[in-house]
Amino acid sequence: MAKLTKKQKEAHGKVDKTQAYSLKDASALVKEITSVNFDASIDLAVRLGVDPRKANQMVRGVVTLPHGTGKDVKVLALVTPDKEAEAKEAGADYVGLDEYLQKIKEGWTDVDVIITMPSVMGKLGPLGRVLGPRGLMPNPKTGTVTMDVAKAVAEVKAGKIDFKVDKTGIIHAAIAKASFDVDKITENAVELIHTIMKLKPTASKGTYVKSIYLSSTMSPGVNVEPKSV
Repeated sequence: MAKLTKKQKEAHGKVDKTQAYSLKDASALVKEITSVNFDASIDLAVRLGVDPRKANQMVRGVVTLPHGTGKDVKVLALVTPDKEAEAKEAGADYVGLDEYLQKIKEGWTDVDVIITMPSVMGKLGPLGRVLGPRGLMPNPKTGTVTMDVAKAVAEVKAGKIDFKVDKTGIIHAAIAKASFDVDKITENAVELIHTIMKLKPTASKGTYVKSIYLSSTMSPGVNVEPKSV
């Protein structure tokens, strides 16, 4: 295990590992213990009592964070020529079709979200091996395959994110930046947690939300009391 720096030791010393903090207190503590020299991302990790290997216990959804993520999300709109103007007006960083399909085929994936139209999905199928592992494959369930391209682009730019439980039963999501004030971090976290709670599968038995941790880049995780949300 790598040795902790002096600042990391100080950060770990401020977190009581035996305590579950209220969400607001956890947000304040994460801001306090963030010591990197850039605007760190603040991440939420929610461990669920589900078995993601079973289709009827998969948890996946979308949420629009009230204060955005603080990240400049790069959006690629793969659209036909008649939709290019509206995609550009809505704020898409890259707009086009065949030239970007070729770039992706060659390994280019320098974007955060891809939005496309139903008629284009057939062309994206062969690129699944490139896009799938990076979480970039558009999906109607997350609103990234739609005829209303402008609305989809605007929502993503405003803070709409999609999330999915991983194979260990945890949902990870970047919800803010360390420069956000405590209330904005808390409100973004509440929005995501409440959305996850609404998606509880009927096949899931016992405790649904097992644990919640808040952390920032390079910081220790802070245990959040689920009942405080």
